[in-house]
Amino acid sequence: MHHPVILLLCLSSLAGAANLPPEDLSQPVTADVIVPTGGTAILKCTVQEHLESSLQWSNTAQQTLYFGEKRALRDNRIQLVHSSPNELTISISNVVLSDEGEYTCSIFTMPVRTAKAVVTVLGVPQKPQVSGFESAFKENDKAKLRCTTSGSKPAANIKWYKGPEELEGAKTSVLEDGNGKTFTVKSFIEFDVTKDDDGAEITCAVGHESLHDSAKSSSHKIQVQYKPTAKIESRPSMPREGDKLRLQCDAYGNPVPDNYVWERENGEVPLLANIEGNSLVFFNLNKTDSGTYTCKASNTLGTFITHYKLDVNDGPVSHTDPSPIPSTSSIDHAVIGGVVAVIAFLLFCLLIVLGRYLIRHKGTYLTHEAKGSDDAPDADTAIINAEGGQGGSDDKKEYFI
Repeated sequence: MHHPVILLLCLSSLAGAANLPPEDLSQPVTADVIVPTGGTAILKCTVQEHLESSLQWSNTAQQTLYFGEKRALRDNRIQLVHSSPNELTISISNVVLSDEGEYTCSIFTMPVRTAKAVVTVLGVPQKPQVSGFESAFKENDKAKLRCTTSGSKPAANIKWYKGPEELEGAKTSVLEDGNGKTFTVKSFIEFDVTKDDDGAEITCAVGHESLHDSAKSSSHKIQVQYKPTAKIESRPSMPREGDKLRLQCDAYGNPVPDNYVWERENGEVPLLANIEGNSLVFFNLNKTDSGTYTCKASNTLGTFITHYKLDVNDGPVSHTDPSPIPSTSSIDHAVIGGVVAVIAFLLFCLLIVLGRYLIRHKGTYLTHEAKGSDDAPDADTAIINAEGGQGGSDDKKEYFI
């Protein structure tokens, strides 16, 4: 015989079990989070059927952070974002490397159900430090530069640029930092420098997933010292006897050339010529000033020699036409021939028009042919008939066109 109370309890248990939702509807759902140091991690936990139980977040040390909307751990970095029977979302601001690990979301059903969320904290690399620019390079030297960045997790990558062009051939080393979590990355680059590299911008760029497709970089302009180059400019460009002439020696180099020496081949620089810095000035040119002049421009790395041949022409000339343009006889003959041909063609056309005009307007004249001569059988008869017919009024007109 069955006890009625026990039977009632069994029937009630069976009825309750039949109304329970499937197990997966009360299973919490979470997602892993990747966040850089200093950033904010959002931990979200949801469940479809809460079964009258609250959700709970715990940290990597299994300390309760929030139970429903109630704070359990006194850490002002951890704040409640949203709480409902079906969701519990919290945030952790100013994340540090020690926040990394597995966080647990739990719902206290029978049995207790949990879900894990792995928080990965990225070590943000520091601004790179570049060495090797302490002194200027000399032309054809080999530049040896080093770029260093620390604090990256995982290890950062480094690229070198000269202007917009990427430099190849860098060597990289990776060392673990003292905290055992982040890394220090060093990159070494070598390249030959030329005078064209003077003032070129060299950039060390650090790439890392925590930088969101951007890069931290350091740039420096390199200094390259090189021997001078020079050229002589004549002002005016076509000097005449009696003119004032300035021969200017324009030199370029690093350091800037600071020493200029003027000489004249096979002779002395004229006494009346004056040296003014990098210029040789003639105040009143003379034919005797003609010759080849030399400028020697120097800096600490060397000397450059350039020459200028001065040829003084006769003068003076009019200031309105200091450099007459030479003529070319072949061009003149061609022009004259073309003009003559055009004139001849125009005259020919005029003669044609005039001839047609005269022909069309020529007058008429009378011919006194013997009347009846057309019907005479021979010449004698025609003459006889003509003697009596000359006074006739039937004149015959002929028109010539």
